[in-house]
Amino acid sequence: MRRALLTSAIALLPMTTPEPPSAARRQPVTDVYFGTAVTDDYRWLEDWSDPAVQAWSEAQSKHARAALDGLPHFAEIQQRVQQIALFRTSSYRGLVSKGGMIFALKTEPPRQQPFLVTLRSADDPASERVVVDPNALDAKGGTAIDFFVPSLDGRLVAVSMSEGGSEAGSVSVWETATGRRLTDAIPHVNGGTAGGGLAWNADASGFFYTRYPRPGERPPRDLDFYQQVYFHRLGDPTADDAYALGKEFPRIAETTLASSDDGRFVLATVKDGDGGEAEQYLRTPDGKWTRVAALADDAAQGRFGPDGTLYLLSHRDAPRGKILRLAPGATALATATTLIPEGANAIDDFRVAPGRLYVADIVGGPSALRVFDANGKAVGPVAILPVSSVTGMMAAPDGTLLFENQSDLVPPAWYRAGTDLKAKKTALATASPVDFKDCEVVEEAAVSKDGTKIPLRILRPKAVHLDGNNPTLLYGYGGYAISQRPTYEPMLKVWLEQGGVYASAGTRGGGEYGEGWHRAGRLTVKQNVFDDFLASARRLIAAGYTRPARLAIEGGSNGGLLMGAAFTQAPELFAAVVSHVGIYDMLRVELSSNGEFNITEFGTVKDPTQFRALYAYSPYHHVRDGTAYPPMLFMTGANDPRVDPMQSRKMTARLQAASTAKSPVLLRTSASSGHGIGSSLSEKAGEEADVYAFLFDRLGVTYRPIVR
Repeated sequence: MRRALLTSAIALLPMTTPEPPSAARRQPVTDVYFGTAVTDDYRWLEDWSDPAVQAWSEAQSKHARAALDGLPHFAEIQQRVQQIALFRTSSYRGLVSKGGMIFALKTEPPRQQPFLVTLRSADDPASERVVVDPNALDAKGGTAIDFFVPSLDGRLVAVSMSEGGSEAGSVSVWETATGRRLTDAIPHVNGGTAGGGLAWNADASGFFYTRYPRPGERPPRDLDFYQQVYFHRLGDPTADDAYALGKEFPRIAETTLASSDDGRFVLATVKDGDGGEAEQYLRTPDGKWTRVAALADDAAQGRFGPDGTLYLLSHRDAPRGKILRLAPGATALATATTLIPEGANAIDDFRVAPGRLYVADIVGGPSALRVFDANGKAVGPVAILPVSSVTGMMAAPDGTLLFENQSDLVPPAWYRAGTDLKAKKTALATASPVDFKDCEVVEEAAVSKDGTKIPLRILRPKAVHLDGNNPTLLYGYGGYAISQRPTYEPMLKVWLEQGGVYASAGTRGGGEYGEGWHRAGRLTVKQNVFDDFLASARRLIAAGYTRPARLAIEGGSNGGLLMGAAFTQAPELFAAVVSHVGIYDMLRVELSSNGEFNITEFGTVKDPTQFRALYAYSPYHHVRDGTAYPPMLFMTGANDPRVDPMQSRKMTARLQAASTAKSPVLLRTSASSGHGIGSSLSEKAGEEADVYAFLFDRLGVTYRPIVR
C-alpha cells in the first residue's frame, strides 16, 4: 500500500521558499599561477572579522531556516527524527583495559554528549561507574571529550575536552575511583586537524603529551602547528613541563603517543599532515628517543605487545599492508621480521594479546577478522556478521579479544573472541529504536571511467521495484584512506520507511582495498574519485533503482568536495545535493588556518603540476554562469577547525549568482558547532531533520507519518 501511495506522489513541485537575501556583491581579485590568471569574485567572503561578511552569513542562515521550517511535514519529520535520536539506549566505544578495569566512552540519550565510565567486565554492566561526565560540567551540551588515556595501573585518567565543536582540547586529570578532579590542567593538547595524544609513565607520576605553541612563543597563525612532545609531572605547574621531542618534526606534524604495558617504552607516531605517511619514534628506558621508521619506510601504525615488543603496520612494497615485529628496545628497522606478510585483503587494524595477534582486514568496505599465534602462524578466522564492520578492538590480558561488530542491518555490539575462535556477544550491546527486517543489503559494483570496479553497497526496502522510480540517496567520501564501511545508522530508517534507497560508493581515495586504493585517489589523480562517484550514480540509474529526477547525493568535508565536483561536472544527474562542511575552492584551501595539513593529500598551488590538477577540478572555479544546477543545501559550523566555513560561503554566493534553475541554494550555518566532531545530540538531530525535509521535498516524496 505504501508503495502505491509513494508512486502516486512523485510529481516534483516547486519549492516555495522566502525570497533569498540580495545577491552577494562581486568584488573581483585576480591571482596568477604559473601564467594562468584566476579571478575570484567573492574573496571578500573569506574574512569573518568583516561585519559585512557576518551580516551576509546571518541573512543566509535566516533564509535557510525559514525555507526549511516551511517545508511540507517539517514538524512531523522533526518529530520522527527526535523519536529515534532520543531513544534510551546505550553504546560504548574506545574500550581500554587498565588496572583490571575497562574504560569506555558511553553514549546514552537523552544525554547530549558521551561520558567516561569504567566497568569490571563487558559482561557486567551493573559494575559501571561514571568517572567524567561533560554533561554535568556543561548543561548546554557544548563540551565534548576528545580523548582519554588511563594510567597504566588504572588509578588515574587524563581527559582532553573541548567546547563548541572546536576540538581545541585541554587535558585534566581525574581519580578513577572517586571522579575527583586533580589540579593539573594542560592547555591546548588537542587540535582540530593535528589532533593530539598522551602517554603515561610507569608509576603514574606524570605523562608525555602533545604540546602546541603557547601564545607569545610563535606568531598567532602558527599556534595550531609545530606540535612537540613534552613531559608533565603531576602537581607541577605546566610552565615547568619539560621538552622531550619534536623540534625536528614538520610544521604539519600530527602526533599520537602510546606507552607499553609496563611503561618502559613510549611510541610517538608522527604523521606528515593528512596524506597518510608517518614516522615512528621510540623512547627506550634510558630516556633516549630514536626514530625507528622514517617516512620512506611507510610504517603507518605501531602497537606494543605485552612484553614491549613493537609491531608496525607497513605499506612499503605492500600496499595492502604487512605487519613487522621488532624485539623490545630494538630501534633499527633493519632488524624487524615480517610477521604477517601482505595478503589478498588489506590490513585495516590489529591488536596484540598474550600469545595472539588479531588482524582486522577490509575487503572493499566490509571487514574480516583473522587470528595468528605469537609466531605469525595463522590460527583461523573469527566469524563475524555478514557484510559487516569491525569498528573497535580491545586485546584482553587473558589473550582474548573484545571487538565491536555492526552491519547496515544489525546494531553494534561488543563480542568476545576466545580460544575457540567463536564470537560470543557480551552485555555491551546497543538496542535500537528501529529495525531493518523489511530491508536488505545488496553489494554491487560500478565501472569507472578507466575500467576500475568500484564497490557500491545498497541498503533498500525488500519490496523495492527496479522501475527507475525510487527516491535514492547516494553517499560518498573518497579521501584520507577513510573507507565506506557497513554501519548501523538508525536515522536511515527515516529515509527507507518512506520507500527510499540508500547507496554508499567506495571510491578511490578511501581505504577500501588498502593504501594503493587511497593513493589512486589523491594528489594529481584526485579526479579518479569523482569519476568513480559519477559512475556509481550512473550504475544506480542503469540498474533501475532511480533516475536523475529522483537521485540525490550527500557528503561531508572531503565528501563535500566530492559533492561540489560531482554537481559541477554532471549537474544533469542529480535532483538535490546536500553538502556538509565542504571544501570547494581548492586554490585557497592551504591558506586557511589549518589548510596546510591537507597539502600531502590534495597538493599545493605552489607546485605547477599540482596546481594544474587542483584547478582542473576545483568546484568553485567550475561553476558556470547560465547553468541549471540542482537544489543545494550547504551546511557548515561557525567553529569548524578543519574546514574554514568561508568555503561554503563562497560556493553559495557563486551558485546563487550563476544558476538559472528556479531552485534553492541554501546555506545553513550553525553557531554552536564545528566540523561535526563533538556536536551535541540535539545539534545532530536538528541537522538530520533539515536534511530529510529538504530531500523529501526535492525528490517529490510526500511524507507519510509512521504510526506506532
